[in-house]
Amino acid sequence: MAESYLKTSGLAVAFALTGLLSSSTPSLALLNWFGGSNDEIAGRAIVVDGDTIDVDGRRVRLEGIDAPELSQTCTKQGGGTWACGRAAANALDDLVRGTGLVCKSEGKDKYGRTLGLCARDGLDLNGEMVRRGLAWAFVKYTKTYVGVEAEARKAHAGIWQADTQTAWDYRSARWQTAETAAPDGCAIKGNISGNGRIYHMPWNTWYPKVKVDAALGEKWFCDEAAAVAAGWRPAKGD
Repeated sequence: MAESYLKTSGLAVAFALTGLLSSSTPSLALLNWFGGSNDEIAGRAIVVDGDTIDVDGRRVRLEGIDAPELSQTCTKQGGGTWACGRAAANALDDLVRGTGLVCKSEGKDKYGRTLGLCARDGLDLNGEMVRRGLAWAFVKYTKTYVGVEAEARKAHAGIWQADTQTAWDYRSARWQTAETAAPDGCAIKGNISGNGRIYHMPWNTWYPKVKVDAALGEKWFCDEAAAVAAGWRPAKGD
């Protein structure tokens, strides 16, 4: 994921002087700083998972946050688990539903997804997911939502109600398990179906059921960028 523009574009001082950084999360005023330009994406959104949406035909990865994967469960207060990945996706679906959604592009990641700061009716959606305890601040790339995360942790909201595995550690653990059984450690499954050429990551819900048949032209990939470069697309929210 690209670094946040608050760290890389040199505009942080300007934002501070104009009062746009008075809150711990980007506001609608911040999103409108650039005015109407080619980096604005608007329209109805289709939710892929808790931190990814499709807007006007473009896949947008919400910048600065990392939500539980759809297949992930989290620990409940007092014991047991809950489907935090599905809960995050459902919450984001509620937030984007209707009109008034706008995202500002922060560039693209190495898989070609647009990195976006998104708002609807003045509400910063990226920050709202963190505030509800349905996403972590993705501190590997930006500290934009660290303050919001601290508030959610203090309130024991969502993922903070008990110790639980972060999304990035969950993906890492799934990958390590899958690569031990995959040819040459290449754990991504490239499947061909009526929906075209689709690749499945080890943390995708349907990954265990997907079979790779080389005779049909299906392939294993060692990394996601290679799958994209070969003309395969990621599985939709599964």
